[in-house]
Amino acid sequence: MTITVLVADDQDMVRTGFAMILGAQPDIEVVAQCADGVEAVEAARRLRPDVVVVDIRMPGLDGLEVTRILAGPAAPDPLRVVVVTTFDDDAYVDTALDSGALGFLLKDAGPALLIEAVRAAAGGDALISPALTMRLLRRRQPVAGSGPAGPGSGAKLTDRELQVVRLVARGLTNTEIGNELFLSLGTVKSHLSSVQNKLQLTNRVQIAAWAWENRHVT
Repeated sequence: MTITVLVADDQDMVRTGFAMILGAQPDIEVVAQCADGVEAVEAARRLRPDVVVVDIRMPGLDGLEVTRILAGPAAPDPLRVVVVTTFDDDAYVDTALDSGALGFLLKDAGPALLIEAVRAAAGGDALISPALTMRLLRRRQPVAGSGPAGPGSGAKLTDRELQVVRLVARGLTNTEIGNELFLSLGTVKSHLSSVQNKLQLTNRVQIAAWAWENRHVT
């Protein structure tokens, strides 16, 4: 299936560049480009793209407000939003995720991560820039000296699934995990799906948080 995408960024070169990167993929079609937040909300509601890619700093409405309107708890029919920004700020990450974003990338993350984030969001999964993931999840680590992971905290998982979980917690993408463990992309996805089912989690951010909270990664 083709993933339809709306790209919103007030910088012409950035917006056009993202559209070219995404549109060059055989499974992605860019259906609209918007230069401000108000236009992005209107176009997203009218076109109903599979994924909306938004910058934070935009005229009219900023990307965080656009995310809240389109993907937040009050949205009547939520869309899947990926926030892409130059601003490396933990408060922006927290606000975006609380507002319903399924991805948060820095603009220097590279084309491959942008493409993977869009594909992940289209499938209902979440992906955050690795550097931001590490900071976000370290804030959720248990207090030092609180003891080893509790009973059953990883007992349901196979050794290979735990290896995949630890790499997710380090911020690696599925492709990077496959290269690290010499697994195909399909096998990595299969392991992640199994982990989500066993631990009753919904996306890779929750998997990573689980790993940090249960001391399976340091």
